[in-house]
Amino acid sequence: MRNKRVFMLMIGFILFIAIIGFSLSDRKELTWPEKFLKDTSGFVQQWFYKPAGYIAGFFEDIRDFRMIYEENERLKSTVAAYARDKVEYNFIKKDNERYKELLGFSEQQKQMYDYNYLIAQVISISNDANNRTMTINLGSKHGIEKNMAVTTVDGLVGLVSSVTPFTAAITPITELNETSPTFNSISATIEGRENESFGILSSFNKETNRILMTRIGENDKMEIGDTVITSGLGGVYPRGLRIGTVETKQVGDFGLTYTASVKLATNFDHLAEVFVVQAASSEENAP
Repeated sequence: MRNKRVFMLMIGFILFIAIIGFSLSDRKELTWPEKFLKDTSGFVQQWFYKPAGYIAGFFEDIRDFRMIYEENERLKSTVAAYARDKVEYNFIKKDNERYKELLGFSEQQKQMYDYNYLIAQVISISNDANNRTMTINLGSKHGIEKNMAVTTVDGLVGLVSSVTPFTAAITPITELNETSPTFNSISATIEGRENESFGILSSFNKETNRILMTRIGENDKMEIGDTVITSGLGGVYPRGLRIGTVETKQVGDFGLTYTASVKLATNFDHLAEVFVVQAASSEENAP
């Protein structure tokens, strides 16, 4: 038995040396056992590597989706901020343009007629049929007095009817009525022909939205399209305030004078800022 074990050990050692020698020899091709082992291991590896690749790709896609979602949220915030800033910019731009127009008008009128114009904000409008007034944010503390004329860049608005320390009520020209004891007439003339034309604005027609101009002389050269302004006569309305445009002209009731229909220059639907006209004497007495 002992010799048999020694013999088997020698046989195994010889085979081991032979295999090593065979492996280290310069061979062009693999043996079929080696080929079988390689093919088997490759086939098994692909079943492990493919699912592992799919899983790794799945988690990578989740990470990409997360990044895209976060980027999308940032873009949404940026777009919302841009839209908000755009709206605010448009408001500021419009306000700036309007203030430039108001300032230009105030300076031009002041140079022409030596009036001071106090810019006021319209804070409320009353729709009461018996008391159609609008309220501004200036009062007696700012130099506002009763019966001061109120205008806009476009044209005459009305007259200050009552005053408190910090607010004032304005009766609009659309309430002009010849039967009213307090607001019944405005003396007017034509711009550019102040010494040749004259008339009285006596009432406002709420159906046609036109103001009636009466007592126009037979030889008056007033024409359709002329600009009607205040004449300054009567001591209430300063001269030179634009009122509107002559739209029609016709013979009066008794055939001795003419009447005209005047389209107001001011749009009363969207009044935001107005000017209170402060004459030189009032300006000197203002606090």
